[in-house]
Amino acid sequence: MELYLDSANLKEIEEGFKLGFLNGLTTTPTFMQKEGITDIDGTIVKLSKMVPVLQIEALGNSAEEVLAEAERQLALGLDPKKTVFKIPVSLEGVRACKLLRDKGYLVNVHLVYTLQQAYMAMQAGASYVCPLVGRLQDQGHDALALVQQCIDAVDLYGYDTKIMFSSVRHAEHVRNAINLGVHTITVPLKVLKQLTENNFTTLGTDQFISDTRLMMVRVKEAINGINPIVAEDTSITDAIIKMTEYNFGAVTVIKKDGTIKGVFTDGSLRKLLMDKGRDILSKKLSDLEYRAAITIEGNVLLNDASGLFKKTQVDTIVVTENGKPIGMLDIQDLKS
Repeated sequence: MELYLDSANLKEIEEGFKLGFLNGLTTTPTFMQKEGITDIDGTIVKLSKMVPVLQIEALGNSAEEVLAEAERQLALGLDPKKTVFKIPVSLEGVRACKLLRDKGYLVNVHLVYTLQQAYMAMQAGASYVCPLVGRLQDQGHDALALVQQCIDAVDLYGYDTKIMFSSVRHAEHVRNAINLGVHTITVPLKVLKQLTENNFTTLGTDQFISDTRLMMVRVKEAINGINPIVAEDTSITDAIIKMTEYNFGAVTVIKKDGTIKGVFTDGSLRKLLMDKGRDILSKKLSDLEYRAAITIEGNVLLNDASGLFKKTQVDTIVVTENGKPIGMLDIQDLKS
């Protein structure tokens, strides 16, 4: 199934065709008017150099006028093998389709709302027949049934015509098109960008990235460069200020020789206030009792840190190098 982008927005077109596998671009005068384009010919020439195949409107009140307009556009420098002329279906439109096809030009007969219209376009040799699914559904019609009938007519009678699924409103329309077996679909960028999205895929990808990081990144590479340490003779009040400055919920308390005395956390503070009241704020860190600090060497992998977090059920681990603290690893750092 060919995949076209449906747009006249240059930024969208550049973004879409970076994918490298879109077959072409469909655009309309309405799209161009909404984008504020005034130099239609200049825009058409620019677009023709950006995309593999360009489908553009060829308008006229008679078949001869449509043919003249198509040839005028080709004279701008367009490649007839890479340009498809879009013609609204009508009696003059299908006659114009036959005139253009006799000259070897590619034609998309569009604004198709009935099987009879599609049949006339196929009989005239249209390269593409384009039912407007979204618009038909807006009017309460069974647009998918029409698309299926068009595909069946191509297969039954052997027409050399591709059915293009257009007026795409959402990702479900793309699934409909695939299931119906259309030959071509033209999709707005906002819908195109949704086609690879799935929450389970996102969760699985995030898990793979996280697990790979655990096996490849060392602890010292994961810490943020801040070493939240305070001397043991620091007052508890000043320690709280230091925690705020470090933007950590804990600080490593060090002795005069630089070795670790323990870890003071915001949880420790809450427990002290609850047990001993505000008077505790006048005490020094050296007045407190500490359990042995949970530490990990900076050169080990995050995988080891993950195991230590699970074993100890703490939120922060002191990172050391040769027994001296060099930083603090938060459990959230495993996910960064």
